[in-house]
Amino acid sequence: MQHTLARTAGVLLAGAIATGAALHAQKAAPMRIYFIDVEGGQSTLFVMPDHTSLLVDTGFPSNGGRDSQRIVDTAKKAGVSRIDYVLLTHYHLDHLGGVPELVAKIPVGTFIDHGDNRETVVPGTVRNYENYQAMLQSGKYKHIIVKPGDKLPIPGVDLTFLSAAGEVLDKPLPGAGQANATCSAPDNMPEGINTPDQAENAQSAGFEMNFGKLRILDLGDLTWDKERLLMCPANKIGHINLLIVSHHGSKPSSSPALIDGITPQVAIMDNGERKGGYVPVLDTIRTTLSKPDLWQLHYALEGGDQHNTGKAMIANPLSPEGEAAAKELAEGKPLPPPAPHANDAGNSITVEAYATGRFTVTNGRNGFAKTYQAK
Repeated sequence: MQHTLARTAGVLLAGAIATGAALHAQKAAPMRIYFIDVEGGQSTLFVMPDHTSLLVDTGFPSNGGRDSQRIVDTAKKAGVSRIDYVLLTHYHLDHLGGVPELVAKIPVGTFIDHGDNRETVVPGTVRNYENYQAMLQSGKYKHIIVKPGDKLPIPGVDLTFLSAAGEVLDKPLPGAGQANATCSAPDNMPEGINTPDQAENAQSAGFEMNFGKLRILDLGDLTWDKERLLMCPANKIGHINLLIVSHHGSKPSSSPALIDGITPQVAIMDNGERKGGYVPVLDTIRTTLSKPDLWQLHYALEGGDQHNTGKAMIANPLSPEGEAAAKELAEGKPLPPPAPHANDAGNSITVEAYATGRFTVTNGRNGFAKTYQAK
C-alpha cells in the first residue's frame, strides 16, 4: 500500500512539475515579429525575448525617407533603440536601398550578407552595392558574410542559413530529408521565366529559424530553380509553421515543390498593391494540401477578390489610386502606371510567438487576430 501511495505521489508530482514548466514557458517573454509595410519590398523586424533584434532587409530608399522612418517607428514601438543585426538577403533596391537612411536614424551593430554582388550589369544594383560597401568601410559596423549551413548566434533561437551566394544547403536539416512527392510532377516554370536566374534574387541569403516548437522560413527572393535544389528529390527543410512568402509573392519564386513540400501552417506575404501578389502564387498557397492561412500586407490589385485572402487578413486595402485602377481593369482597360508614392496608411502585421509553439498573428489595420499552435 505504501509503495502504491509513493508511486501515485510520484506521478502527481511529475505531472505538477510538467504543468508548472509548461505554464512557465507560456508566461515567458515572447518573440515578436513585425512585418513592416515597405510597399512591396521587405523589412521584417524580429525582437527576441532577451530583446536582441534582427532586421531582415530595409525596403526602398527615398520617398521622403518613408521606409526607414517606418522601420524606426516600429523599432521604437518594440522598445528597440539599437538594431543588433541587419540581414540583407540580397542587393536589390527594395531590400538594400533603405540602408543609408536607416543608419542615419538608428544605431546598427552588425550587417550580414551573402558576399559579392553578382548583378554587375544593372547600374542601380551596382550603385546600391557600392554605397553599402563604402558604408561598411567606415569601420562603424561589424560585418558577417554567410554561407549555407552557417548559424547566427542569437540567444534563444536556432537560425540556420539554407541559401546564400547561389548555393544551397547540401544536407537536410535535422528531422528533414523525406522524399518530396511534388518533385515528380512536371516542373512548369512560370510564364516568362525561361532560364535560371543568374542575378541577385538567386543569391538570396535565406534561413530557417527555430524558436522552441515554432519553425519559421524566410528565403528572401530565392528563385524557383534554387528552391527545387532545396526540395528535390528530398525535402531538406521539412515542415514549416510560419512561412514568410518568398519574393513578395512574385512569379519566379514559390514553386509547388517548395510550398507543397514544407506544408506551411501560416503564410505571410509582404507584397505591395502593384508589386508581388502574383495570382498563380496566391493560388499555389491557397490550394496546397496543408491549406495555410494567408495574411497579406496589401490587397493585390490583379488578384481581385477571387484570389486574394480574406479582407480581415489584409493589412492595407486598395488605395484610392488602386480603386481607380481596379475599376479600369474590370472594364477591360490597360492598367495605368502605379502612383509614384503610396497613398496608404502603411499598416503592418505582427506576430507574437512563444517557445511552446503558440503564436498570434494580428492585422495592424483592424486589430483582427488569430492564434495558432505549432503542429
